[in-house]
Amino acid sequence: MADEAKAKGNAAFSSGDFNAAVTHFTEAINLAPTNHVLYSNRSAAYASLNKYSEALADAKKTVEVKPDWGKGYSRLGAAHVGLGHYGDAISAYKRGLEIDPNNEALKSGLADAQAGAARSRAGTSPMNPFGDAFSGPEMWAKLTADPSTRAFLQQPDFVKMMQEIQTNPSNLNLYLKDQRVMQALGVLLNVKLRGGPAGAEDEEIPESPPAPKQPEPRKEEKKSEPEPMEVSEEESEAKKRKAEAIKEKEAGNAAYKKKDFDTAIQHYTKAMELDDEDISYIMNRAATYLEMGQLEDCIKDCDKAVERGRELRADYKMIAKALTRKGTALVKMAKGSKDFEPAIEMFQKALTEHRNPETLKKLNDAEKAKKELEQQEYFDPKLADEEREKGNEYFKQQKYPEAIKHYSESLRRNPKDPKAYSNRAACYTKLGAMPEGLKDAEKCIELDPTFAKGYTRKGAVQFFMKEYEKALETYQEGLKHDASNQELLDGVRRCVQQINKASRGDLSPDELKERQAKGMQDPEIQNILQDPVMRQVLTDFQENPKAAQEHTKNPMVMNKIQKLVSAGIVQLR
Repeated sequence: MADEAKAKGNAAFSSGDFNAAVTHFTEAINLAPTNHVLYSNRSAAYASLNKYSEALADAKKTVEVKPDWGKGYSRLGAAHVGLGHYGDAISAYKRGLEIDPNNEALKSGLADAQAGAARSRAGTSPMNPFGDAFSGPEMWAKLTADPSTRAFLQQPDFVKMMQEIQTNPSNLNLYLKDQRVMQALGVLLNVKLRGGPAGAEDEEIPESPPAPKQPEPRKEEKKSEPEPMEVSEEESEAKKRKAEAIKEKEAGNAAYKKKDFDTAIQHYTKAMELDDEDISYIMNRAATYLEMGQLEDCIKDCDKAVERGRELRADYKMIAKALTRKGTALVKMAKGSKDFEPAIEMFQKALTEHRNPETLKKLNDAEKAKKELEQQEYFDPKLADEEREKGNEYFKQQKYPEAIKHYSESLRRNPKDPKAYSNRAACYTKLGAMPEGLKDAEKCIELDPTFAKGYTRKGAVQFFMKEYEKALETYQEGLKHDASNQELLDGVRRCVQQINKASRGDLSPDELKERQAKGMQDPEIQNILQDPVMRQVLTDFQENPKAAQEHTKNPMVMNKIQKLVSAGIVQLR
């Protein structure tokens, strides 16, 4: 478990999510509190967040747990440097070098600490002129966003160098000869030291004003700034074209916001011609076609964006957006239920790339619309009546499963037909499927409260389930709509007979036991028995005839008593 948490912390650290790294390393420490590497890793994460006090505490714990490990003193020295404690940092690095004399990180750290101490004594700023550029998760976000550095993040040695520079910006001096580091420095400082996509963006059309640009990192020691690197004529031309592409995109965005879609299309197309390594241009054009209702063109652009994005190994979120946009266009084109299937497939593919809540909602909406259209397309009252009649024929032949099949088909053709629900409820009752029969009978009543058959079906199910009180209520409710209905009147008579049978104590021991067991499962009976007032009433009926006589004058009390009698719980003598 500790190794798993450690691995998550390392992954978060590598991606620049240092807060998450701290969380995972803390979890690992709780599981393995004597593991010195975990404290070392968390110290590095804290240092990356500029929380040098916490980094120092973890570094001290590291060397306490493992005093013969050189890297622990490197963490200790780095934390002291971050706090400006150069004397303590120098001591820490020297102690580390006594243990590991060939450790380059310790040597470099010692040199930096000594230089910092010298600057401090001279009254100059100890801060590395490029330190701000490497701070926080913004560094990784910038490197990921820029096409010229995105591929470097797949190279472990480059990631390791950037992590070391982020932990201690002074380590930059160790890697100035590495062209990738210089390229990354240029991106982070917004200064292009080599050819590359100047300011290329991965975002789509902005839906809100862009955030104000952050001020460039303060350069305190100009002499430490690396010299601009020479670029070839070809690289210079590429840089120029990319800059022009960005301008075209910005002009397209402005036109899009004004709903001048034709102009926006022109600018996005020009941007695509200038720079084919940024799929945001074609994505924006696809969005514009979508707004214009040119859905076929939108779909073609989305396909191009996915294909080119795969080639460039673009951010999976951009691929997901392209697939989602294609799905949206397909939904707009849908005329029948079958037309929603390719749209649903696109949304599902998009979610495998990136589980975006907006895409998930679009998927749910498409599935719902498909289902509703299927019902509309299948709706046919005439065919529904034919299927119901077929069911009636099978019912007369006592072929109830076959009858249910046709009644079900009738309801698919016309889900608002109370007769089909009533007939299917009768079939279920004949087959002893009481819960299904009750459900259909209730649906029948819901669709047509005046249809007497619904009440006879429901009452019959309740009667067979020996819920005589409920059945009586159902039959009485039906008589409100059809007072002369003989089936309802017969139902009332049968229920009263059963209820009176319990009142007279005419039930056999087995019948009484069965009715009591069923009654105790009824929530209404349980509530009556748990009611303190009713408990006292029942006690009075047994021990206090005078009080019991008063209770009989209360209709609510007697109604509850009658329910207990019907359930076989109470017998009146």
